[in-house]
Amino acid sequence: MFTGIVEALGTVVAVTSRGDSAQIAVREPTIAVDAGHGDSIAVNGVCLTVVERQGEGFVADVMGETLRRTALGALHEGSPVNLERAAMLSSRMGGHLVQGHVDGVGEVLERQPGEHWDTVRFSLPRSLSRYVVEKGSIAVDGVSLTVVAVDETSFGVGLIPTTLTSTTLGTAGIGARVNLEVDILAKYVEKLLAAGSPA
Repeated sequence: MFTGIVEALGTVVAVTSRGDSAQIAVREPTIAVDAGHGDSIAVNGVCLTVVERQGEGFVADVMGETLRRTALGALHEGSPVNLERAAMLSSRMGGHLVQGHVDGVGEVLERQPGEHWDTVRFSLPRSLSRYVVEKGSIAVDGVSLTVVAVDETSFGVGLIPTTLTSTTLGTAGIGARVNLEVDILAKYVEKLLAAGSPA
């Protein structure tokens, strides 16, 4: 479980294809310092398992399913990535409950720079639109954000200076693909309501 508060920007140093999967090596010393085999680290919002600590970085396996259903398949040597270690029970919940299980992929549609922040609009798969509400939470490439506007095919957010300088969203251009994870609470509520009242 994660909070959507990015701890550091890392750099992909290698992507090794393994047929129906891949291994990704990421360099970032503050994240790697206590990374151990089996630890969970969110990479652009995707929960990956550390298989090896490597100098000032770590290596993680990425299944073919993950490569197909997230934007991780576009990563290459030199790509910046948002990193967050799994939350501890004592962690402050600065963002919202994020699982690292991507629900879909969107694209940057529009950026409007402001004096102190940017307004950014992303495409939204229609299958996810019912889970996204104005003033609700959504994780974009692992960043917990508040939705400021939403329709059936897109949503907008405001990016504060910290988000612009400390995450990949600050430099994501028009057409950039991003991982989306909707609020898990919305999905549970939907399922409970669909089940109806117990007999």
